[in-house]
Amino acid sequence: MSFTSFKVPYHVESAYSKRVAYFSMEFAVHQPLKIYSGGLGFLAGSHMRSAYELGQNMVGIGILWKYGYYDQERNQDQTLDVTWNEKNYSFLEDTGIKFQITVHEHPVWVKVYYLNPETFKSAPLFLLSTDVPENDYVSQTITHRLYDANVATKVAQFILLGVGGAKLMDIIGFNPELYHLNEAHGLSAAFYLYSKYNRKIDEVKKRLVFTTHTPEEAGNEKHDIYLCHKMSYFCGLSVDEVRHLTGLTDDLFNHSLVALRFAHIANAVSQLHGVVSREMWSKYAGVCPIISITNSQNYRYWADKQLYRFSEAGDNYGIDDRKKYLKRRAFDIVADQTGKLFNPDVFTIVWARRFAGYKRAGLITTDEKRFEALMNNSKYPVQVIWAGKPYPVDHPAISEFNELVYLSKRYKNMAVLTGYELTLSKRLKQAADCWLNNPRVPREASGTSGMTASMNGAVNFSTDDGWIPEFINHGHNGFVVPKADYANMSVHDQDMYDVNKIYEILENEILPLYYEDYSTWRQIMKNGMADVRFQFESNRMAHEYYDQLYK
Repeated sequence: MSFTSFKVPYHVESAYSKRVAYFSMEFAVHQPLKIYSGGLGFLAGSHMRSAYELGQNMVGIGILWKYGYYDQERNQDQTLDVTWNEKNYSFLEDTGIKFQITVHEHPVWVKVYYLNPETFKSAPLFLLSTDVPENDYVSQTITHRLYDANVATKVAQFILLGVGGAKLMDIIGFNPELYHLNEAHGLSAAFYLYSKYNRKIDEVKKRLVFTTHTPEEAGNEKHDIYLCHKMSYFCGLSVDEVRHLTGLTDDLFNHSLVALRFAHIANAVSQLHGVVSREMWSKYAGVCPIISITNSQNYRYWADKQLYRFSEAGDNYGIDDRKKYLKRRAFDIVADQTGKLFNPDVFTIVWARRFAGYKRAGLITTDEKRFEALMNNSKYPVQVIWAGKPYPVDHPAISEFNELVYLSKRYKNMAVLTGYELTLSKRLKQAADCWLNNPRVPREASGTSGMTASMNGAVNFSTDDGWIPEFINHGHNGFVVPKADYANMSVHDQDMYDVNKIYEILENEILPLYYEDYSTWRQIMKNGMADVRFQFESNRMAHEYYDQLYK
């Protein structure tokens, strides 16, 4: 196909006619396209699918990672091994487009691939690669690994996404009316636009919108301003000009802060995150308004439609039979990976998402006596599954993963799985009776995994963070740990409080209900499925972006 004067190749609905370019480091559109690491990518993938379903005039811009995020495998003793396998995609189209950008004061060639909307039913997606023979080896490695641990490589990736993506929009003539940065990774686009529009910052601001995902300042990327300058991040501006333009006074270039100063409007990704973000950034001058648009996930991709059909028909036998089947099918994966045969009649708890310190993967194992009693409970038997990919150089998170692996060797009803990507994520949500989520409040911006869990007949049990306060009505559609005065607690006290509450609710409410009053349990499951279906479905979210952020 021709990529000159590019238009979205499907019918655009009039409500969504504004041309938007959506920049993201990762997109989880479908399992075969492994260019994502976790929640940010899952969110972007659902957004692209809903943009397609609603007929929105949007294109995605991302990077074609040669080795993906990484492949999660095992050492001989079952502990985590990080491997890097080359990925090949016959379904991506070579656009024939090649152009140069400047990285580290040198020209770097960029090759452009295209994911056709019809391939996976998503908005058009352009993927940039520097892995071409015209580049030297160091330039080729820019697109090798998502979130490369080398700082200079990471800054180069940010330049490629931002400057490369904005330049591509000019080359194909899409001419976006808005540039939407999903996190601040693509912020260098603003400096490209500043140069393009004759150094008029107002021309940049009216075209830029920003989504922030990180509720803690430390999680927002900061890099040495002189390194960024040396890397050509600022498109020819001097450090003094950058300071004048951004209002930064120290030697750290704070990507999120500058994005909030350059955008005319930004959004947080849940109501609670909006409150946290506005408070967090209020001490800085010149920050744009921050509204809330709660993250959501795509029903058509994620939900088990058969469960919904039975639920809508009031067929309780059908629901129970289907859920047992889904559990049995997922347990084949558990058996294949670990040699453990799980029982579909047994209450199954799943904790599965990215391993990160604040998400506290092993929280329920920290009370050793109660965990031992839980795992050996003959009256209310349980099975527990963990899965998730730590950042490949996050050694505390990798240690936590490995500690769980060692612990699992003591119990035939405890399993730790590898390869947590889209397909396994869906299977584990289908395996779960209870989807356990226990981040340290208020450090989870949104945390969308529970939405897709509900879409597959799992009941959410969570600390009261991210999207959860907007969703869970305790005992009606899920279970929630009541908030304490966390602000005045030490981390240790907060962990102790949360783990005690989790066990109290598990032992006194959840397990007796499941085993002694299953009809009520089923109703909670059905309520969760119904409540998540529209309120936390990404078509609602994609509509709100046009209605609130793009207008």
